Amino acid sequence: MAQKNRLSRSQASSQARKYSWGLLGAGIGAVAGSLAAGTVSALGGYFARQVVTPAKEREEDLSILAVIQTDQGKDVILPATTETTVEGTYSLYWDAGRGHARIGEITSFVAAEGTVQRRIEEVYEGDIHKAVRGWWSGVVFDTPERAGFDVTDVNIPIESGEAPAWLLPGTDRASTWAICVHGRGATRLEGLRALQTISELGMTGLLISYRNDGVGPRTADGRYGLGATEWNDVDSAIDFALERGAEDIVLFGWSMGGAIALQVADLSRHQQRIRALVLTGPVVNWFDVLAHQARVNKIPSASGRYGQWLLSNKAGQWITGLATPLDLTSLNWVARHEEIRKPTLILHSEDDDFVPVGPSAELAELNPDLVTFERFTRARHTREWNVDPERWHTTVVDWLTAVFTAKRPGQTPRENQQVAQ
Repeated sequence: MAQKNRLSRSQASSQARKYSWGLLGAGIGAVAGSLAAGTVSALGGYFARQVVTPAKEREEDLSILAVIQTDQGKDVILPATTETTVEGTYSLYWDAGRGHARIGEITSFVAAEGTVQRRIEEVYEGDIHKAVRGWWSGVVFDTPERAGFDVTDVNIPIESGEAPAWLLPGTDRASTWAICVHGRGATRLEGLRALQTISELGMTGLLISYRNDGVGPRTADGRYGLGATEWNDVDSAIDFALERGAEDIVLFGWSMGGAIALQVADLSRHQQRIRALVLTGPVVNWFDVLAHQARVNKIPSASGRYGQWLLSNKAGQWITGLATPLDLTSLNWVARHEEIRKPTLILHSEDDDFVPVGPSAELAELNPDLVTFERFTRARHTREWNVDPERWHTTVVDWLTAVFTAKRPGQTPRENQQVAQ
């Protein structure tokens, strides 16, 4: 009997591959059932590898049940899930991303039926009438132009090549550049939701790509660094901005982009230029996120801890594929709260099911002088803007305006007045 329950390392890996995995924005497939003790190391290794491996394609895990004509336009009928039943504006992708529609208000929802009907605001690409399966996204817009803004395509030199970016011209505060850093499993499209805010503040906007994100260049290992490597690419973006007249930098970050922004603020050679951080659903403690993902997906705690060890140690490189182990301790900003030196605004929903809100709230409690926490509800991961765009926009505008007009340490009143202008 014991022999039947015992799985070899290769058998465990084969079993794990049956499940669809993704993490922090892409979703993660659940591992069902109990596992024999012999699978702990194999599953821990698989878990660690998936954390840092960019997905080659998105799983189409949402059925598209019907498209119907109404008096107000067209609606789509979808299964009622924790994502599709939240109010707000989102995107529906299908046909491996070749089809894309913007989806708006809920027009009908009867929980007992298990379906939800929502307004189709616009079909950007593809024939939604032929769509059968797809995925739900918080991206909303497919180009800057769809968001209402004309941008210039630019390329930023980084260590591994050139990273494409979008440049939005500034107006009355053009010397302050807002650099938008997207999260894991996302692209620079994520930052389009902030363009209206950046524009209203008069700042120059720069929506960047970075290594291994599917738009920026690929490194030799092709792995995410969870912020420990990508921050160098953002620092190169700051170089790019300063060469073109930037005087101050505001970093916008979503999810892992928040972890990246915090590393930039800590390690950048341009620290004195960084004025503030605006972080939405950020990862401020990877230990907490990885433990949470292990729990919700029924990964044994021993496997989860082993996966963290593999990510952090040279002995795990042959399993994770990382060129260099990751120092997860340096990415734990709850423990390093006293080292945050820049005004930081965190917008985070208590209903975030990928990156728990707890560490964000704790960070603000531990460093209230520099960290401001704005709690949202209902929004899923990094979708605070989707649920309440006016609140997200107003909060960021008011907070940044206060930062811009605040006296910097060591500034004279005259210098402070110039900043306020």
